[in-house]
Amino acid sequence: MERRHLLRAAVLGGASAALGGTLWRGAAYAAPAQPGTGPYGPLGSPDANGIRLPAGFTSRVIARSGQRVGSTSYTWHNAPDGGACYADGTGWIYVSNSEINPSGGASAVRFSSTGAITGAYRILSGTRQNCAGGKTPWNTWLSCEEVSLGYVYETDPWGANAAVQRAAMGRFKHEAAAADPVRRVIYLTEDETNGRFYRFVPTTWGNLSSGKLQVMVAGSATSGSFTWADIPDPDGSPTATRSQVSGSKSFNGGEGCHYANDTVWFTTKGDNRVWQLNLLDDTYELAYDDSLVNGTAPLTGVDNITGASSGDLFVAEDGGTMEICVITPDDVVASFLRIDGQSASEITGPALSPDGTRLYFSSQRGTSGSSSGGITYEVTGPFRS
Repeated sequence: MERRHLLRAAVLGGASAALGGTLWRGAAYAAPAQPGTGPYGPLGSPDANGIRLPAGFTSRVIARSGQRVGSTSYTWHNAPDGGACYADGTGWIYVSNSEINPSGGASAVRFSSTGAITGAYRILSGTRQNCAGGKTPWNTWLSCEEVSLGYVYETDPWGANAAVQRAAMGRFKHEAAAADPVRRVIYLTEDETNGRFYRFVPTTWGNLSSGKLQVMVAGSATSGSFTWADIPDPDGSPTATRSQVSGSKSFNGGEGCHYANDTVWFTTKGDNRVWQLNLLDDTYELAYDDSLVNGTAPLTGVDNITGASSGDLFVAEDGGTMEICVITPDDVVASFLRIDGQSASEITGPALSPDGTRLYFSSQRGTSGSSSGGITYEVTGPFRS
């Protein structure tokens, strides 16, 4: 996968932007793109669900907070947030957190090979404000509490095994998690204005019951080299984990996190940035910075992030214009979809089905602007492979 250096923009009518250059190499401009020339083309008119999509894509509503899921007897949770997909024989499962406090937790929807809903059920209960999380290579879901001294819970997407609290992964305002099977670590973001970026190194890969919590150490610049240092007291008391290591790098509101091909990306909502850690040479840089594109790129309010096998990143907006935007390996930022009429909400939980043909996500507060108004969607179409 190509590195992304998205630090300068060509102004293209607000539809998409081709970007290039890095802070330490000086200006290097990409060839100008044209309006609407993102990989999927321009957005159409709102469909019956109020979603603007490129040609060839369709949407449907999967679940609504407080209502039964399909023909099942299960009632969908409020404030749907982070999510992930899992292969299930010839079908698949989509899991979704509930960002309410108390009684957050997580739920799952099961699909047949044709996409029909065949079941829905609870996989985590009795927890607080479960925001984002992450999928493990051994097919569990890490559900993260976005509260002070919050925990990570390891859950079973099939609902057969009880969820387990993973205290060794640290107690702080958790947001997202991303597994790196090469280095056998889990990366973790922290949703504080002076949050940190962590990794958890399990004693045994595949078992999160014990290990070392480490924090990223780097300078104050937006690019450079980094190292990792052990957190002395992962329980975060009496001293918060973000304050325990001198020289640990501060990030303004850590949100989504995604790993692929020796690179990890994570978003910071406080400064509207996407950061990129290049794990082969232990350097970091900005993959996207709204302040450097002068607000001309479509992406604002960065939040949850996921990736496709094509190398495309899909970034959901918390507010902004209620879009999911795509960042391509060849340095294009473009709108992929937009939800109309839900400006008091945010888009959460983007996740692609195992075959890469369907994208799941939620509008956390829907048209009502209330946590009880959440809507979970599916978009089907010719995604790039």
